[in-house]
Parts: sequence; structure tokens; C-alpha cells
Amino acid sequence: MCIHLFPLEQEIKSKGIRETFRGQAWTDNCREWIYFDCYLDVEQIKQRLALPDFIEHHVNEDPKSGYEEGLVCTLCHDAIIGYHRVYTAGKDVITIT
Repeated sequence: MCIHLFPLEQEIKSKGIRETFRGQAWTDNCREWIYFDCYLDVEQIKQRLALPDFIEHHVNEDPKSGYEEGLVCTLCHDAIIGYHRVYTAGKDVITIT
């Protein structure tokens, strides 16, 4: 995981949230993507961690490939992904701590 998203990865792991996938997702333009069993309140996380503009809010709403939402580092092509906001019932929410 790149240095830009590593602190968020560590925070999520410290909360005991399960990692559901790690690796190259999607295409060759993805380096390391980590999926977690939670919803990421992206805007709150970006503010709290003062993430730079090249960390972008990623949303996938394609019913064929799956619904997901998270943060992508456009410099390193790494990402931390959680559930899409419509699928948060019963899931942990990562926000301001």
C-alpha cells in the first residue's frame, strides 16, 4: 500500500475490520487495492487525514462488476475500498474518530 493511504489502512486494521481482498483489481492500471468489510465515509476521512487532491473518491455503481466506494491514489494506483453507501446496513462505518 502506498504511503498516502497506508495510515488509513492501519487505522482500519486497528479496528479489527476484516480485509476481504488485496491485490490487483480491475485492470493493469491498478497496483494494490484493498477491500474492507466496512463503509468508508470518504469525505470525512479526506478532511480528517488532510489527504491531498490526488487521492480521489472512487464510486462504482455497475451492477455487473459490483457496487463499491472508497479512495484511490492516482499517483500510485493503490486504493482502499469498502461497501457502496447503499449497502451499509449492519456494516462498520469508518469516519471521524
